[in-house]
Amino acid sequence: MPSFDVVSEIDEHELTNAIDQANREIGNRFDFKGSSARVDRNAFELTLIADAEFQVKQVDDVLQKKLAARGIDLGCLEMGEIVMSGKEARQLVKVRQGVDKDLARKIVKLIKDSKLKVQAQIQGEQVRVTGKKRDDLQEVITLLRGAKLELPLQYINFRD
Repeated sequence: MPSFDVVSEIDEHELTNAIDQANREIGNRFDFKGSSARVDRNAFELTLIADAEFQVKQVDDVLQKKLAARGIDLGCLEMGEIVMSGKEARQLVKVRQGVDKDLARKIVKLIKDSKLKVQAQIQGEQVRVTGKKRDDLQEVITLLRGAKLELPLQYINFRD
């Protein structure tokens, strides 16, 4: 029976490369000379650090350009507020990964409401969709791409 999985994943290696490139560009830019502007990474939490609020926004702009160039969807970023503390401004950015339970339920409900002859079940941080016909599964993928969901989705493990 054909099936596929709906996931939301990010290539960790590409994320590291994008952060390294952003830090390199920030170090080379004239408007950041002598400042403490940088992007720190702790697993899937990024901290944008600079001397002032407007510089944090510039660091964010550089980072987003590098992420987009590396093929990482910007929809997975959850931007925090810019906080001033002493001489530094910081912004926490969470990189969301995995389909959480609420989004998984929304996906399953969307699939069931479509009246296609497929079954969807939640398996941890992914949703498995199975059906008798390959065409029905492709219609589900088209349906999910057309739906405005808060996370970018990937469709993996397509099996016949």
